[in-house]
Amino acid sequence: MFKTISLVFGSTAIFLGLMVAAGSAGDCDGACMDQANTLSEMILIAATGIALIFSGAFFVAVGMKR
Repeated sequence: MFKTISLVFGSTAIFLGLMVAAGSAGDCDGACMDQANTLSEMILIAATGIALIFSGAFFVAVGMKR
């Protein structure tokens, strides 16, 4: 039971982490630069997404054991 929960949670965390890291800039192709994130905000959001990816990978590794 824990293996299934771990795999599902880890896979979801990896997917959401990829989405967060990919959308970290938050701009709209230069048409509305006043609404875009600053560089420090972008780095913080990207780092959060990468941390989510690594924690999801940990849960997947734990769920795949034995």
